[in-house]
Amino acid sequence: MFRQIALVMMLCVSPLQSLAAEPVPLPGTKPLTMEGDIASTLVDGVDKFLLRKLEESIKLREQHWKRDFTSPQAYEKSIEPNRKRLAHILGVRDARVKFDAPELMGTTKAAALVGKGEGYEIYAVRWPVLEDPDPNRTQVTVHGEGLLLVPTGGKKPVADVIAIPDCEQTPEQICGLVEGVPAESQFARRLAESGCRVIVPMLINRQERIGGITNREFLYRSAFELGRHLIGYEVQKVLACVDWFHKAATGGRGPDAANTTSAKPQAATKIGVIGYGEGGMLALYAGALDPRIDAVCVSGYFDSRQNIWQEPIDRNVFGLLKEFGDAEVALMVGDRKLYIDESPPIERTLSGGRGAPFRIAASDSKLTRREFLRAGKLVPLPDANPHEICYDISLSRARELKPGDTFAWKDLCESLGVPDAANGKHGAQPVVAKSSLDPAARHKRQFDEIDLHNQLLLRESPYVRKAFMKKLEDAAKKGVAEYEKAVEEYRTIFKNDVIGAFDDALLPANARTRKIAESDKWTQYEVVLDVWDDVIAYGILVVPKGIKEGEPGGRRPVVVCQHGLEGRPQDVIGEQNFQYYKAFATQLAERGFVTFAPQNLYIFKDRFRTLQRKANPLGKTLFSIIVPQHQQITDWLATQPFVDGQRIAFYGLSYGGKSAMRIPPLVSNYCLSICSADFNEWVDKNANTRAGYSYVWTGEYEIFEWDLGSTFNYAEMAALIAPRPFMVERGHFDGVGIDEQVGAEFGKVRYLYNGLLKIGDRCEIEWFAGPHTINGVGTYAFLHKWLKWPVPPVP
Repeated sequence: MFRQIALVMMLCVSPLQSLAAEPVPLPGTKPLTMEGDIASTLVDGVDKFLLRKLEESIKLREQHWKRDFTSPQAYEKSIEPNRKRLAHILGVRDARVKFDAPELMGTTKAAALVGKGEGYEIYAVRWPVLEDPDPNRTQVTVHGEGLLLVPTGGKKPVADVIAIPDCEQTPEQICGLVEGVPAESQFARRLAESGCRVIVPMLINRQERIGGITNREFLYRSAFELGRHLIGYEVQKVLACVDWFHKAATGGRGPDAANTTSAKPQAATKIGVIGYGEGGMLALYAGALDPRIDAVCVSGYFDSRQNIWQEPIDRNVFGLLKEFGDAEVALMVGDRKLYIDESPPIERTLSGGRGAPFRIAASDSKLTRREFLRAGKLVPLPDANPHEICYDISLSRARELKPGDTFAWKDLCESLGVPDAANGKHGAQPVVAKSSLDPAARHKRQFDEIDLHNQLLLRESPYVRKAFMKKLEDAAKKGVAEYEKAVEEYRTIFKNDVIGAFDDALLPANARTRKIAESDKWTQYEVVLDVWDDVIAYGILVVPKGIKEGEPGGRRPVVVCQHGLEGRPQDVIGEQNFQYYKAFATQLAERGFVTFAPQNLYIFKDRFRTLQRKANPLGKTLFSIIVPQHQQITDWLATQPFVDGQRIAFYGLSYGGKSAMRIPPLVSNYCLSICSADFNEWVDKNANTRAGYSYVWTGEYEIFEWDLGSTFNYAEMAALIAPRPFMVERGHFDGVGIDEQVGAEFGKVRYLYNGLLKIGDRCEIEWFAGPHTINGVGTYAFLHKWLKWPVPPVP
């Protein structure tokens, strides 16, 4: 995948470029007059396109909502589909463990009691959340862990509250056991002083783990690939506490599934959730997902999420902004109470490295209020003046924010029936008791548990994918005709749910070209095509000489030759980086094929990686742009008088091999695909935290794709190319993978082609004793065979 090569060419044209003053276009096209680095222009245009789409998403969200305001019950029912979708994209999809109460974290050396305050005691606790995903095992693998504050003297709690600190804070800090948070902001302690039973979960922090990759990003990476999310794990821990509180208050049953029921059960004691910073985010999502929560307070988080691509990547939720901004999530609280506090978050900036750069800035109260006002426009709030700022976002009432009343604490307490906490006073600091509590050891346990659960999901993923693909496998057993019918459903899933598809229609190609080099065997042209507003396709066309239109051989097959990471079309046509590409686009042209070398988006490091960050919240990826570019390229090629549009092949190296797995399934103009120096057990390569070859350790933070573990590994992607010919080119010493994994994954493809479809001659792999490079032996023979073009005589 070229992470070990880091190719960065500054030339935007071939060194063989003609020095003619006027551009000489390909016949039938307009002259190309663009100057400068066209690749840079391409990336800039896609950036403009995605920023525009992010802004447009705000108005488009309403099409996903069918809110019914006739009654609270009708409203809850009407938003249940949205609640399920939110739970799914947050990775809240596993059934939680049923339990009676948290367990005390004490030892024979030191008790679980860690502190005492005025009218309450503080205990170290943990509680079960998730089991091993293997259906044959019931071992708890994920626990929540933190502190429990309980009233003393046998007093019944006036309310049950989950108090969630920011990820840069510890439970001890918001309980007043250690320094770091001002007394007035120790909200867990203040609630306990007022008679609440409070549980404080610990969050994974953002300390750097390796080379700019934070603890949170590290866990996010593998979870994202497997259809889970660090946000989802921590929301599950919060909701497990809700399960306990509700069961204790009502004697009711525990959860049967990840999503709670839409009906709101009545508990004897009210349940509240309050969070700050990252904790505020979790409080907002928990309140939206679980109707058993009576009141929610979000501090230091509520805002427009249009710039989520600049926030920590562990907040990256695939498809979030298609349906949910903070306003939409807030309104899912319904007739319960949600209070917004404008307190600024903890500011932090990370410049990147191996990890994704991010910035958490002081919140802009204008943006917070604007997002709140936007929520008010989405629902009919009674007696609401659009010029008033109401920070009680309940559907049942609206009120004006009083001057100086910028903290929603009082309202939260009143909703929970905790009047004493509203007076702003607090008691003496709690006394720290001797205990075995070690926050660093606790964090390691919590980190390791989530990592382990991800690895167990990875182990389980082949079984999940097999079940997912069963319908297609059954069709394959009936022959090619039935397979071709069934595969279209899977291609649609791949297009919409994995790659992501924009609805925009392609513009007329409006081809602009100019001749850049010529030899006695071929002519090279730069080509620019329009795709969408601000989006172009760019590449180099190599046309063999001696083509006689209208005669046999007058319409030639085409091979689209795709470069790798940080590459350019010039790499695949000339001497630059010859050791990797072997100028294969030019070599193939000299064998009689027309070739086209496109410029793909994966160039300029963070510039292209932030494109992925901008696309993901829309439920899109880099390939949401690249696929339409290739559709336009192949459509245009098919119109050329020297091209046979039925014989267009794809051949890509490294990141181009990654493209070979994702583009041909969705561009039917490609009659075959060759994946060079990339074919892999791809899900394992992205999610495995044991193996040194895994991307969890590297700087390609854009590489992770949502939920491939449950859907499409490389064998499944190859199944979307079938029954068209497919080939893998694999060097034994190529560090992007290991032979036994490549062989095992290819074995699944071979089974489909040869065992089920009985078309084994269409599926090949060439092993060669070489590194990360084009070999050009078996693959060239494969192209000649399936593109039906004679092998040239040996000179």
